[in-house]
Amino acid sequence: MGFARACSVALVGVEGVVVEVQADLEPGVAAFTLVGLPDKSLVESRDRVRAAVVNSGAEWPQKKLTVGLSPASVPKGGSGFDLAVACAVLGAAERIDPAAIADVVMIGELGLDGRVRPVRGVLPAVLAAAEAGYRQVVVPEQTAGEAALVPGVSVLGVRSLRQLIAVLGDEPVPDEPAADRGRPDPMLAGLMMPGAGVGTGLAPFGAQGAGHRPDLADVAGQPRPRKALEVAAAGGHHLLLSGPPGAGKTMLAERLTAILPPLTRQESLEVTAVHSVAGILPPGEPLVTRAPYCAPHHSATMQSLVGGGNGLPRPGAVSLAHRGVLFLDEAPEFSGRALDALRQPLESGHVVVARAAGVVRLPARFLMVLAANPCPCGRHTLTGAGCECPPSAVRRYQARLSGPLLDRVDLRVEVEPVGREDLMGRGGRGETSAEVAARVREARARAADRLAGTPWTTNSEVPGHELRTRLLAAPGALLAAERDMERGNLTARGLDRVLRVAWTVADLRGADRPDASDIATALELRTGIHRGVPMRAGAS
Repeated sequence: MGFARACSVALVGVEGVVVEVQADLEPGVAAFTLVGLPDKSLVESRDRVRAAVVNSGAEWPQKKLTVGLSPASVPKGGSGFDLAVACAVLGAAERIDPAAIADVVMIGELGLDGRVRPVRGVLPAVLAAAEAGYRQVVVPEQTAGEAALVPGVSVLGVRSLRQLIAVLGDEPVPDEPAADRGRPDPMLAGLMMPGAGVGTGLAPFGAQGAGHRPDLADVAGQPRPRKALEVAAAGGHHLLLSGPPGAGKTMLAERLTAILPPLTRQESLEVTAVHSVAGILPPGEPLVTRAPYCAPHHSATMQSLVGGGNGLPRPGAVSLAHRGVLFLDEAPEFSGRALDALRQPLESGHVVVARAAGVVRLPARFLMVLAANPCPCGRHTLTGAGCECPPSAVRRYQARLSGPLLDRVDLRVEVEPVGREDLMGRGGRGETSAEVAARVREARARAADRLAGTPWTTNSEVPGHELRTRLLAAPGALLAAERDMERGNLTARGLDRVLRVAWTVADLRGADRPDASDIATALELRTGIHRGVPMRAGAS
C-alpha cells in the first residue's frame, strides 16, 4: 500500500483554507475515487490528472486509487487542485519522494498534455498558506509574480508537470517551449473572467484608449462640484451629484480616482486579492497600486452589487470597488432593493452574504458617488427648458433614493449647466488632477498624523463618539449644526457626518481643528442650503 500527501488551498470568498490532498493506493481493480466535497469542475480533475501524468512520461498506477481532500466539510471547487492531486498520486506510486511534497502548497490547473495553466485567486491562496505556516509554494509560471507578493514564502513557478517532477526528483529540468510572443498567450485565459474586459465599467478610461487618463482640467467650469470632489477624496466621503443631463456629472465622477492617493502596500494586497478572485486582474500586473473604479449599469441586480452567484457567493461591485470608487450613474433608475442593500457596507466597510452553501464576508470599503437627474426628463431645474413632468412624477422619481441611503451620503451638490464662457474656454482652464491630488495627499497626511495609534486612517471612518469627546471643534463652532438638528434638518448620524466633513475641510486649509466657517461649509455641502460662507477647501 502506498500513501502520500500534498497541500493546496480552497477559496471561500476572498479567504483561503489550506486543504490536505491525500492519495492512497491499494491492491484491487484499477479505479480513481475523489472524495472530500468536490464540485463538478473538481470531479473532472480525475481525467485531466490521469492524461497529464501519462503525457508527462510517468506511469499511471494500475491500482485502486483514493484521493481525499481534507477537511472534508469545506466545499471545494475549481481546477486549482490538479497539480496537488497529480503530485500526491505520483508520491503514493513512489515516482517522487513523498517527503518532498508533504509540506508544499501546490496551486494550478493541468492540461491534458501536462502543461500547468494559471488559475484565479493565487494571491489570497498564497496568503492563506503563509498564515497557516507553509513556506514553499508551487504555482504556474504566469502567476509567480502575483504569488511572490507574499513575504516569507518561497515561490516556484513551473510550466509543466514534467518540470515539477524533475525538480522534486533532483533530475535535469527539461526545457519547455515558451508561448509565441507574437500572439496572446492562451494560457492566460484562465485568469480573466469572461466579459471582464473593456466596456464593463471597471475602468473610467478603458473606452478612451490605453495610456489616456481623464484629467480634472477637462471639466469646464463647475467650481463647487470640483471642490466637493476634492473634499470627498481627502476624507473618503460619499457624494451625490444631481443636475440636468449634460452638466458633467459623469465626467466629474470618472476623474475622482485621479486625485485619490496611491494605495498603501496593505491596501494594494487587499484590492489585488479581490480582483484576482473575481478574474479581473490584468495579466502582467500582479499588484494593483491605484484606487479601483467600478461603474455598474443601472440594470444591475442586488446580487451583482453586493455579491452572490451559484454556490458560494462571489465578489460583487461593492467588493470590486474596495479602496476605490463605486459610481452609480442614473442612481434613481437602480432597483430599490439594490440601492438599499448598500446601507450595510456603507457603514461597516464589509458585506456579509449568506447563502445555502455558506456565509462569506467580503471587503467593501469604497467611496460611493451617486449621479441623479432632478426628474424623469431631466429638465426640472432648468429655466425655460419646458419640463412636462407633473409634480407627482418628480416626487416619485426623487423618492427612489431612500432617506436612510441619503442619510449616509455626506456631500450633496447641485451640478449646474455649463455656461458658454466656460465651455468655450474663455473662463480659464481649471486645475489639473495633479494639483488637486497634491492637496488631497497633504490633507490625508494631516488626518493620518492626528489619527495615529487608532484603527482609523481617514475622517470618514472616525466614530461620532470620538468626534464629540476627543476630537473637538473650536468653541461655539457647532451652534449652526445644533440648530439644524433641533429643526429636524439633521439626524444624529447626519451631525456626525457634518463633523467628519468639517475636519476634512479644516485639513485641506491646514487648520488644527474646524471652526464655525468649516462647520458652515460642511452643512452647505450636506444640505445644499447656501450658508453665505465661501467654501475654503483647497485653493482660493
